[in-house]
Amino acid sequence: MEIGDVRIRLVQRAEGILRAVASITIDGCFVVHDIKIFERDGECFIAMPSRKTPDGEYKDIAHPINTETRERIRDLILRQYETVKAEQAE
Repeated sequence: MEIGDVRIRLVQRAEGILRAVASITIDGCFVVHDIKIFERDGECFIAMPSRKTPDGEYKDIAHPINTETRERIRDLILRQYETVKAEQAE
């Protein structure tokens, strides 16, 4: 699996823990949008695209099925997020 493109849209709101939204392209033929980047207590983490169920619970729409893939996606997204954040600060 090759993740060839990682796009980051920074969130301009100051309140809350949502910092950005990412999209990734897998193998040049499949895109996953709306991967959220959150920051809490100085640590960033991602949440895969989800929808709210009628009982108020959130369920992932798309997600990796193993830890290795989840970590790889997370690392690529957070690395690109830090790059975009640094560029905006300049």
